[in-house]
Amino acid sequence: MQKSFITKSEDVTRAWHIVDVSKTVLGRSATQIAKLLVGKQKKEYTPNVDMGDFVVVTNAAEVVVTRNKAQQKMYYTHSNYPGGFRSIKFADLQAKFPERIIEKAVFNMLPKNKLRSMRMKRLKIFAGAEHTHQSQLATKE
Repeated sequence: MQKSFITKSEDVTRAWHIVDVSKTVLGRSATQIAKLLVGKQKKEYTPNVDMGDFVVVTNAAEVVVTRNKAQQKMYYTHSNYPGGFRSIKFADLQAKFPERIIEKAVFNMLPKNKLRSMRMKRLKIFAGAEHTHQSQLATKE
């Protein structure tokens, strides 16, 4: 009889992936990034073990959305104080903090469980093509 193989957290090997999101649609690139962070592309994937890899996202300032979402999509926050409701349009957020757009999209696509914060720590986002993780990427090959 064939036994089931269950990966243990100490057996996980993490790779580094670089994802260039210039001129790509936000949702499609966010699902690709989320899949790498969860580790679903690995054949020994186990849902209750954090098996994901490190992901470096470049050119976050050049991500696009379809149709009129650049002017109509809103991001909302609240400080939990009276009058603390804030909203910002996609185009304004992309001009100020382009990394937050990718971060929010990927965060909401990850499974809502205790592993989500650990997976988000492995996501490195940069507005331009330059990044500080070249040495980690070089050791991967």
